Amino acid sequence: MTFEPDHGAPSSPATSWWRRGWGRLKSWRPGWGSRTGPAPSGRRRLWSWTWRIVVVVLVLYFPVGALIVHNIDDDPQFAPRNVAPGESRAVATAAQFVTREVDVSTWTPMMPFFVPAGILDNMPNFQRGIMAALGRFSTELMDQVGRTRGTSQVDRDLEQARGFLNEQPNIWLWQPSVSLLPSTTSAQKYRAGRDRLVAYNKRLASGQAVFERRADNLQALLDRIANDEGSDSAVIDQHIIESAGDLFDLRADDIFYFNKGRLYANFLLLRELGIDFENVIRERNLTNAWNGTVETFRIASALDPWIVWNGYPDGLLIPNHLAAQGFYLLRARVQLRELTAILLK
Repeated sequence: MTFEPDHGAPSSPATSWWRRGWGRLKSWRPGWGSRTGPAPSGRRRLWSWTWRIVVVVLVLYFPVGALIVHNIDDDPQFAPRNVAPGESRAVATAAQFVTREVDVSTWTPMMPFFVPAGILDNMPNFQRGIMAALGRFSTELMDQVGRTRGTSQVDRDLEQARGFLNEQPNIWLWQPSVSLLPSTTSAQKYRAGRDRLVAYNKRLASGQAVFERRADNLQALLDRIANDEGSDSAVIDQHIIESAGDLFDLRADDIFYFNKGRLYANFLLLRELGIDFENVIRERNLTNAWNGTVETFRIASALDPWIVWNGYPDGLLIPNHLAAQGFYLLRARVQLRELTAILLK
């Protein structure tokens, strides 16, 4: 049973007090009051602006952040600096490559999905290709160039560098699928490999390490590079067979930029190896053939289409950039085989 005041009755002090109290009771809401916080309309405006700002920040965070990080650096003029007499220019190039991609740029292959770099696609594949070439180079340094003969002791710095530079490129700080504890990231391991290359080069300059500038060592290194490029061309061939003409092919650019990264790294390594093995190249009359091979790698690594299309190889309108890249891959491989055939004589 409710009691309402009789609005027709004469007002009295008690009746006025009752009306004021009843009006306040009907308008009262928990948590809202002029003395305890802003009015409901003010709170609604605050939340309205807040969620709009959050949406704008989230919308801009990934694309703008990704554009800032994105950097496919295929500068053909990149070269080692401050190389001391007696040091290997190719080893110095490999070490500075790691510094550029890990410290100057961002090592994007390991980035998780919730950071802007995690949504990038072409740059991570480009960096993977670079590191694949450096991993191959460090392996051949340890096995061939950095020791006197096959029965001699393996250089400890090169052994550690080989291990670090061949680590997986996508290890972040925390991987629940592997361990609940923090792990060593790919970038940290690559820095450790770089430090071992620098230490080896310093010992080489002081005469405490070996860098055998022999024809058979150069021939073995070129053979391994040729095998890697041959493998990449086989991947291109298989993908064209399976997916040529697919305008929504999401793997074509992955393959293209991985190959581009490996070609670019091999271009610079070969250019500097031409200086390290200058005497061997001159003695075997390989100067023109060597320069032609390096130039092919440069041209192949410079291919940079706006969109990587995997059209039909004989298509009229839509190009096939994988086929174009594959041509230079095979040409570079043939030229490497020509060099190794002469070095074997």
